[in-house]
Amino acid sequence: QVQLVESGGGLVQAGGSLRLSCAASGSIFSINDMAWYRQAPGKQRDLVAAITSGGSTNYADSVKGRFTISRDNTKNTVYLQMNSLKPEDTAVYYCHAVVVLTNRVGYQFAYWGQGTQVTVSS
Repeated sequence: QVQLVESGGGLVQAGGSLRLSCAASGSIFSINDMAWYRQAPGKQRDLVAAITSGGSTNYADSVKGRFTISRDNTKNTVYLQMNSLKPEDTAVYYCHAVVVLTNRVGYQFAYWGQGTQVTVSS
């Protein structure tokens, strides 16, 4: 019923920048929290940054001051601007959204994107 499609990943040198995008589509009444998670090989999936529908944000300590999460509610899209990238930022980045569906107003459902690879070379 809802699809999250990420884009913008790739290979970048340490110190470089990338901008990830995640567009939500489907039977969407509204979107509450949106977030980016990442998972490195052999590690658990961790929260990178989150943003509420009102624009309040929070970040993992490891990315504070380097990453910025934002959203465009008119496009149902969330962004992650990543600056000063480090090799330890290498991971698959996943978009997450908490959605109210048009046919289930009053309930929230969580969705994940398929992931986009970010690789930072030293």
